[in-house]
Order: sequence, then structure tokens, then C-alpha cells
Amino acid sequence: MAKEFTSSNFQAEVLEAEGPVLVDFWAPWCGPCRQIAPIIEQLATENPDVVVGKLDVDNGQDIAMRYGVTNIPTILIFKGGEVVETTMGAQPKSSLQGMLNRHKA
Repeated sequence: MAKEFTSSNFQAEVLEAEGPVLVDFWAPWCGPCRQIAPIIEQLATENPDVVVGKLDVDNGQDIAMRYGVTNIPTILIFKGGEVVETTMGAQPKSSLQGMLNRHKA
């Protein structure tokens, strides 16, 4: 199951994570975000060695602004506390899995 990232847990769950972390910046009112939500859940289930989660931009505007997220969905891959890959818009599962595979240890 995908984790829920918030302003209060982002530092510990994402920036201080041991391995790669996929963060889906989304909002409940965003159609394309709802479209990829099942894919995000599948990635979380199928990649137990990677942290996969979502950050609601309405509740985490400070985090979204920090990383320049102006369009959603935006997917960022973090590794070692740094953004190592970014994509915007609804993406197919194969594309997102490819992003994860490139950054696994």
C-alpha cells in the first residue's frame, strides 16, 4: 500500500529514507491523478524494496512549492534526500516502473 506523505513526515519518510522513494504529488480533485492512483498502489505492492507514496498538494503546499511542483500529477524519485528523476502528467505503469528500476540499489 502506498504511504501518505505529509509536511510533518516528509523529512523522515522521504529525505532520510535508505533507498529510493517515489512521491506522487496529487490532489483529490485532479482527474489524471485519480487515473494513475491504482498504478501507484500496484507499484507500492510490487516493489517492496522501494518506498512508494503520495503527497496531497492541497495539504502539503509547502513541500510542493519547495520542489517546484506546479502541475499534477508530478512524480519525483528521491534518493539520498535528493531528486534524481521527475515526470509530469499521467504516465503508464511501465514508464514509472522503469524510473524505479533505474534508481534501485
